[in-house]
Amino acid sequence: GQDIFSELIYSTRISLFVGFFAAFVSVAIGTLVGLFSGYLRGAADEVLMGTTDIVLIIPALPLMIILAAHTSPSIWNIIIVIGALWWTSTARVVRSRVLQLREMPFVEAARSLGAGDGYIVFKHILPNTLQVILAKFILAVAGAMLTEASLSFLGLGDPLQKSWGMMLNYAFSRGGFINGYWWWYLPPGICISLAVLSFVLIGFGLEEQDREEMNANRL
Repeated sequence: GQDIFSELIYSTRISLFVGFFAAFVSVAIGTLVGLFSGYLRGAADEVLMGTTDIVLIIPALPLMIILAAHTSPSIWNIIIVIGALWWTSTARVVRSRVLQLREMPFVEAARSLGAGDGYIVFKHILPNTLQVILAKFILAVAGAMLTEASLSFLGLGDPLQKSWGMMLNYAFSRGGFINGYWWWYLPPGICISLAVLSFVLIGFGLEEQDREEMNANRL
């Protein structure tokens, strides 16, 4: 008595929305931390990277499950939880790139002309890190979609905003797996797999392209 095809189409919007928005939050935090950590160095670098290391060693998925279980079921809470815990890898990659760029001749020239730190960071360094930031964003979309599906499958998603993960949760809780209702659980599972695989491959491709461009610039 349920229109599985309509649910699948509607769930696509929710899953993609959570994936892109959570990825935006995590990449924005990681980019800011990496930019200022790599450029300022000194005490600011130690504090920011120390905070990054602390967040990095915390098991992300169990903490996400705990936080999602103790907050009201909402896609916004899932977005905030994912974004607040998945920014560390972006911060490290951006910091590594900024450490290379801050010693480049064009940055030294801008500094010698009296340009301020904020101007140099946002006008000269940030545009030259966009390639790696885009790659991390695409990979973060894949990770956020997979995490949202996992949390929703465990029943921690918003029942009023049905995603692919919530479809799997309903199929499991109502006996879809036991009774072999493959038309209920197989379509969202395939969609999750294909979407995550696609974003991962695109992200790896962008990272490889950025690596080749950096090697060419060194030569």
